[in-house]
Amino acid sequence: MNSNHLINERSPYLQQHAYNPVEWYPWGEEAFESARREKKPIFLSIGYSTCHWCHVMERESFEDGETAALMNRLYINIKVDREERPDIDAIYMAAAQALTGQGGWPLSAWLTPDLKPYYLGTYFSPRSMYGRPSFRQALTQLRNAWDNERDRVEKSSTAIFEAVQRGVEITDHDIPSLSYENSNNRYRELANLCFERLSSSFDEDFGGFGSAPKFPRPAILDFLLCYHYLTENERAKEMVLKTLTAMASGGMYDQLGGGFSRYSVDAEWRVPHFEKMLYDQGQLLALYADAYRLSDDEIYAEKIRQTVTYLRRDLQHSDGPYFAAEDAESDGEEGKFYVWTDRELRDVLADREYQAIRLRYGITEEGNFEHGKNLLHTTTPLDDIAAEMNISRERTEELIAQAKSLLFTIREKRARPSRDEKIVTAWNGLAISGHAKAGMALDDGSMLDDAEKAATVILQHLIVDGRLMRRSTDGEVRFPAYLDDYAFLAQGLIDLYEGTFNERWLREADVLTQKAIELFWDETGGGFFMTAEEGDPNLLLRAKSDNDGAEPSGNSIMVWNLLRLTRLFDDESYYNYAERTIHLFAHRAAAYPDIMPLIVSAGLSLEEPSGTIVIATSDSDEGGTRELIRQAHRTFRPYTSLVVTSGGKQDTWLRQRASFIRPMKTVDDKSVAYVCENFICNAPTTSLL
Repeated sequence: MNSNHLINERSPYLQQHAYNPVEWYPWGEEAFESARREKKPIFLSIGYSTCHWCHVMERESFEDGETAALMNRLYINIKVDREERPDIDAIYMAAAQALTGQGGWPLSAWLTPDLKPYYLGTYFSPRSMYGRPSFRQALTQLRNAWDNERDRVEKSSTAIFEAVQRGVEITDHDIPSLSYENSNNRYRELANLCFERLSSSFDEDFGGFGSAPKFPRPAILDFLLCYHYLTENERAKEMVLKTLTAMASGGMYDQLGGGFSRYSVDAEWRVPHFEKMLYDQGQLLALYADAYRLSDDEIYAEKIRQTVTYLRRDLQHSDGPYFAAEDAESDGEEGKFYVWTDRELRDVLADREYQAIRLRYGITEEGNFEHGKNLLHTTTPLDDIAAEMNISRERTEELIAQAKSLLFTIREKRARPSRDEKIVTAWNGLAISGHAKAGMALDDGSMLDDAEKAATVILQHLIVDGRLMRRSTDGEVRFPAYLDDYAFLAQGLIDLYEGTFNERWLREADVLTQKAIELFWDETGGGFFMTAEEGDPNLLLRAKSDNDGAEPSGNSIMVWNLLRLTRLFDDESYYNYAERTIHLFAHRAAAYPDIMPLIVSAGLSLEEPSGTIVIATSDSDEGGTRELIRQAHRTFRPYTSLVVTSGGKQDTWLRQRASFIRPMKTVDDKSVAYVCENFICNAPTTSLL
């Protein structure tokens, strides 16, 4: 079998296409020079290894000899892994949304040889349908346009490029004033607007926002928890808890193996799109930890433990960091690994186990999913099952646990979905945060240990010559890190410090934050660019991340990091960077409040009290120290940072960096906490309850 130009790439996604009959090139000068030399337009395909529709388009078109021959004759064809190169993806996804109003993957883009897009779409079927051309028709028509209507094509590409430029080159010089610009409570008013918009779109029946498909939207849920904390608005909290409970009960959560799928295709969280992404697991661990802090509901603790178990078993490298994702498909069929026929369940389970599982998870003889298959999603409360089966609740739980254990063992023998074994720095940062917050909320040191192992390896192996790198695959470390990598990793290290009080993590977070300012800060327009100034010269422009979507915006997380570090350090510059960035993006959030909810919640900290809890520890009061830390870890305080100091006995790096903690000492050789607000501290206390 012949290979193409992708054969030497380490990306699992690019390797999937290395033996296509399409003459794929990786993004780079060789491809660009070929386009210029042969005077051909470029077909750019962007996707990722666990993308279902990417697989479908490959099977239908890229593996088809006739289609490949047409592509090779008409175009220079380039493949990009969006997880390796989010900078490329961001630009052309913005172009697709500007042209069509929507986006997704696979992203299909037709470019001029100077890399400007003149047409974009997503998945193209091999057949013409719903008024859309087939993929071959699109290939032919768009090449004909290039050959015969060059002026129109170039005008189109210029118009698309200018639309993208207007959208992503955001500065604080060309933003209209907010209606509440001079208000002392402008960010509270913006938060109220954001809450009202979200409240109006909330699904009262099933949780979540809008209709199908439904995504977890962690940033929105995080905003609502912050809003509840500051306003005591109970609806904000209840929207979050209802959504998290519904997600945990539905098919989007793997009821046998733990972990969350990417999204639900229906409004009830019942049928998932089966791929599992590390960035979802990390963010949802953190959210469920906060939900547990607020509610003490054991369902959240249970899902945390099960998701951590899933990550250890299926996504963790033996050295500690985490792989990127698991595919939706196995044996070429989406969801095959996860579903069951009624007959399969009857054959392997005892009668009472089968009855309990059938009632608990909505199993039917004809199947509750596709093709006569069943997907496990919670339909019946345990007490109702116990009543119907005339047994105790405890016996019901025992039967279900036995059945799930057996089904999991059987499922493990099936062909598994493929795993993308890239170690992505940003996503590991989210996983470190999730494990740290989960470990704090559940008082589970093993989760903090997992976070420390991942952090240690990332810092050892993904920093080259003082610069953070994007990813490691099979030991190959490649691509200078983007803003998200710096921001998400720094956030994880700050969380890890608050869980372990190992100053190393805070020191490393401080270094990463300073480096991110050096590399990405826009001194002219404000905010942070996604890429460094000396980044890829072939990019059309430097974009600024401005959307808290499946992953949070790098700008949002940078702002939160800067504000958290401001509460710890005597460094007014951090506050100034945060304030200017919030101001820049708050205008966008005012128009689209669910686009950057984390910027909105960060803005509240500019107006509302925020603070620091400093625990001064005594060597002779280990019990008191542990209890104060436990209380601090179990309480939801999103606008409060946590510091431990050794009661003035050591001249540590932190005491140098945070001079306000130097006077804080133990009282009568007892560990005490100082609760500080805006650097004004209350009298020491032995309880944080």
